[in-house]
Amino acid sequence: MAAPQNGRWATVSMTWPCWTRGLPGQDGMAVLTGLRTRGDAIPVLIVTARDAVADRIAGLNAGADDYVLKPFDLDELIARVRALLRRHAGGGSPLLECGQLILDPLKRLVSLKGEPVNLSAREFALLETLMQRPGAVLSREQLEDSIYGWTKEIGSNAVEVHLHKLRRKLGANTIRNVRGVGYKVVAP
Repeated sequence: MAAPQNGRWATVSMTWPCWTRGLPGQDGMAVLTGLRTRGDAIPVLIVTARDAVADRIAGLNAGADDYVLKPFDLDELIARVRALLRRHAGGGSPLLECGQLILDPLKRLVSLKGEPVNLSAREFALLETLMQRPGAVLSREQLEDSIYGWTKEIGSNAVEVHLHKLRRKLGANTIRNVRGVGYKVVAP
């Protein structure tokens, strides 16, 4: 998110559509209104303790796609974010597909050319992140956040180790390195 600069909103590029209404130094509703005013269609899920019906209506009318009250169940939040991202991508199916590679996030199953592929939890999370945006290049930092979160200290090559294991299981060309930028999944 960005603060207004000279009365205009800076360009924002986000892949995580979730924030609280009480942002540090600014109002989340003002940020949302600014995004929608400039035509930004990024999906937005508001997470807040403000539980009055009027607050929820105001958030949704301002352009939020969903509204979750604190405290919340983490599994529910994850399911809502997945649904939001599916709707934003124009698909209602929970399946993520890239050629003959299919990932079912609900059943936690992966298949390649109709054959099941056994993955560790971290390999699954990494592949799921890549398959949510097939063909898009994701940085190592984005991939680290998806499998470890923001609070965990990790080794410098942890993502590369998981990517190596995934390539062995899915084929060397399924996940490609874009030198100096990041990684992307392509149809096998």
